[in-house]
Amino acid sequence: MKLYAHSGVASVVFCLLWVMFGGREAHAWSEHVLLTAAVFEGQAEVREAAPVKVESLESFLGVEAEKLEKLLADEEEWARKNLRWYRPRPEALAFKARGDAGEIRTRFCRAIRINPASALKLYLQLLPNEDLQGRQIVPINQLTFLKDTSTWKNTKMVALSPGELVPAIAVLATASDEPDLGLDVGLFSDNGTECGLAYGFGRQPFGNPHLDYGSQAPFHMGFYHERRITYLLAGFLNETYPEFRIHLYKTLSRFAFETGHPYWGWRFAGWGLHHIGDLCQPYHSTVLPRVSTLRAIWVSGLSSLGIEKPKAKLIQLVSNKHLAFEKFVQIQLQRAWLARQTNAPMLAVLRGTNTPIPYDDHTPRDRVARFSHAKAVLTDRTVTECMPPKYVSDPRFEFGTSSEQDQLVDKIRSEKGEAAVTKLTAVSCDLLELYRDHGRAYMHAILSAAQPQPKDRGETNAFVL
Repeated sequence: MKLYAHSGVASVVFCLLWVMFGGREAHAWSEHVLLTAAVFEGQAEVREAAPVKVESLESFLGVEAEKLEKLLADEEEWARKNLRWYRPRPEALAFKARGDAGEIRTRFCRAIRINPASALKLYLQLLPNEDLQGRQIVPINQLTFLKDTSTWKNTKMVALSPGELVPAIAVLATASDEPDLGLDVGLFSDNGTECGLAYGFGRQPFGNPHLDYGSQAPFHMGFYHERRITYLLAGFLNETYPEFRIHLYKTLSRFAFETGHPYWGWRFAGWGLHHIGDLCQPYHSTVLPRVSTLRAIWVSGLSSLGIEKPKAKLIQLVSNKHLAFEKFVQIQLQRAWLARQTNAPMLAVLRGTNTPIPYDDHTPRDRVARFSHAKAVLTDRTVTECMPPKYVSDPRFEFGTSSEQDQLVDKIRSEKGEAAVTKLTAVSCDLLELYRDHGRAYMHAILSAAQPQPKDRGETNAFVL
């Protein structure tokens, strides 16, 4: 029995975090495609990969069902042996080659424990500077069951058809944003879903189980480097699953490449990159940046006595800073892509060259999240100092629902000056460089095991700037 489950102190910490991660969006970066497309323009083994033939998930599963049965059994064994806080997959969900062919997609989703209502359609997410080129637009509500799709309000999605050839990098970049479309929503027993009751993850360890984005938080956040006292008081923070997802998708990607299904090789790899990207965001690797454990306990203790104002203020301020920082990066990258500004600082860092580094199964925790966590104080302080006080220092203001979000960069420039934009950009670039280096290492680890054939001379497989 877990000691912290009976701790009165833990209960007040839990109350604070329950509200905190339900109230703040569980995205790390808005539109991961903006990052991923740039990162892999700078990696030759991705940039020069052959265009791939689009294939439905049902086709891939139908051809490889027998091999997938063993692969996923081995993957489950790996997770049980290597992930200390992993909740084992119920045996009833194990993928079996023999079964109703009409249900093979659902059986696969349940075996890897993603939401079976996920659309998983064939589509591309275009960059701001890309034309439709005659393709049919897919409304965002056909790609997700989520009610709040405001993140993609300015994003163009286009339909693909089985058999057509598309750039590998476009598949990879699109897929790197896909987990935010609901793959990890509703998977816990208190989320009010059938899959949540069946999947064996238990009750949601933190976050509001009644909110969509709150329920995906434990799969998109990794609190691996908090102070020891934090885990003693709130051990439920150990129950996070980015490492599980990153390894699972790496395994599936390699398998798809090795068995001649490159479209799904790139798509699964993109799913894994999403979770690596999330860990690069300090607000996803640090529980409460610049908020001490004692302060959190004190604020929650007051709440338990009916004094709610201090907790409400703290929650609103951390949420506002998280969302404002995310929006700053999104706006700057959108503008750089739209104007084809390859020398814009963020885009230049993402596209830049780097010394190749190794990747292993400890990388997400020991290198990515550790670096991100180490940058949390600087990031939070810079956001507080360089953004308009209304957005990040006034608990009466809610940034997440404000109509002023899209004017954030212009407001910073007018109220705080160009120096503030420069400081925020520098902090952002450190984190984007982290994603660049380890994202490329992750892809090399996959591709070195099953190298796709190089493209023919004269073909292009890159986004056009």
